[in-house]
Amino acid sequence: MAEIAFRIRVADDTDLPALRELIDASVRGLSVGFYTPLQIESALRFVFGPDTQLLADRTYYVIEAEGELVAAGGWSHRRTLYGGDQHKVADDSELDAAYEPARIRAFFVHPRWARRGLARVLFRECAAAARARGFRRLELAATLPGEPLYRALGFVALEVIDVPMPDGQILPVIRMARTLDADMPGVLP
Repeated sequence: MAEIAFRIRVADDTDLPALRELIDASVRGLSVGFYTPLQIESALRFVFGPDTQLLADRTYYVIEAEGELVAAGGWSHRRTLYGGDQHKVADDSELDAAYEPARIRAFFVHPRWARRGLARVLFRECAAAARARGFRRLELAATLPGEPLYRALGFVALEVIDVPMPDGQILPVIRMARTLDADMPGVLP
């Protein structure tokens, strides 16, 4: 069996069509059993999607294999905790690394490529970049299928947030946090 070559790089605007396809496949494929079909479709319409600010800030990464995007994820030095452009709130100002946590944002893996460590690779890249920018803590909003990964990466649950969507559906996510200590799982010193 041939070894698969993975390539990680910073995402740009030309990746938007492929990112939309990846997000759609990831949410539809990996959310089954965690969210209802109505929650999944509503979340794709109102919450999940590319956040072009992450691309503009050059803090969003993609992993390619066999000529396609197979995983994506990023971090942010801005206030938005979760959601794509369609879910943006007014205040997306910059965080102060001295006392606020950076955000881990929008991790998606294609179901065919799940459980191969790609999200861990993305996390290491994000954590190193956030640390280089002066952040010492991270925060995120985990989907229910993503929560076990983030727990394994050293995050602790702070609260469940019920995200109301315009069609009446509710999407539960878990706000989680961790420090960027080098001895914690998933982070290279």
